[in-house]
Amino acid sequence: MAQTDYFVALSECHLLNQQSLSEMAYYPNFGRFWEAVNTIMRAWCDRNIGQGTEMPPPSAPELLKQMDAAGMDVALVLREPGVLASHYETCMSTNSFIMQQIEPYPDRMYLECNCGPVLRRGVKNAIWELDYLVKNRNAKLCKIYQPEDDGPLNDRRMWPFYEKCCELDIAVTIHTGTSYLPPLPDGNTHPRLLDDICIDFPDLKIIAYHMGWPETEILTSLAGKHKNLYLSMSGIIGYYARAPYRGYHAIGQALEWAGPDKLMMGCDLPFDEIPRIVNFVRNLEMPEELQEKWGYPAITDEIRAKILGLNLARLAKIDPRKRVKAAQ
Repeated sequence: MAQTDYFVALSECHLLNQQSLSEMAYYPNFGRFWEAVNTIMRAWCDRNIGQGTEMPPPSAPELLKQMDAAGMDVALVLREPGVLASHYETCMSTNSFIMQQIEPYPDRMYLECNCGPVLRRGVKNAIWELDYLVKNRNAKLCKIYQPEDDGPLNDRRMWPFYEKCCELDIAVTIHTGTSYLPPLPDGNTHPRLLDDICIDFPDLKIIAYHMGWPETEILTSLAGKHKNLYLSMSGIIGYYARAPYRGYHAIGQALEWAGPDKLMMGCDLPFDEIPRIVNFVRNLEMPEELQEKWGYPAITDEIRAKILGLNLARLAKIDPRKRVKAAQ
């Protein structure tokens, strides 16, 4: 039986500013955004949330509540730009909003900043903010969300920003795979685009979100090829927990090709889903039939511990000690 006292850390825990949401609600793209989110939630979580309804408040106090319920120690907390929902007039939350929200919980919540859209706002401006947030506000990760920007991940205009991330020695988290939300294009975030970045920046630590779905195998092969490319099950872990055999195959291939040091958890879900996804990995076992017929490795306590938090803690430079007791 799996142990239950693993250190648990999740990145991509989004907080939303309710005032900002109310200010952008009349834009046509705002409704399209939430309709698409509802489609994702039906697949990942088997639930409907409408325009933000039937989900807990996306706030730091609610996040802490669900972290405690799940025995989760650390959250990397992130803004949600959503700038296309208002035709670039405003955003759903800012880095400043996130810092204010997490300030009461310095040992449980850390800043995962997002300084984009990098190209649209100006690379120099994005670099300045990143430098400030890392050096002055203890940012632990930097999210790059290219669906809302003016070019793909491997647009050479992004190279100075990647160079700055290397200089600051901060790992980047990158949305990969389909963009999920209209009117955002899929072409900016195909996993193959990471190949160019990894070749030119072998020291840039990259955490690829959502397992690159639906191009998971392509992303997995690249993670095997490049030592600096890591895999995150953020968001799609809800899908894996709901449809376990889909998860077994994705996880099994990731362990075969990239190894247990490169796979980690993430959130990008309503906060009341956290106990479900954490318990899925906490109790993860690879079915014997898949070990025999597909060659996937057995899941050990060591592998569970790495996926649940140790790998992410290493990349984010966070002390991997237990902050809260796991629910029994």
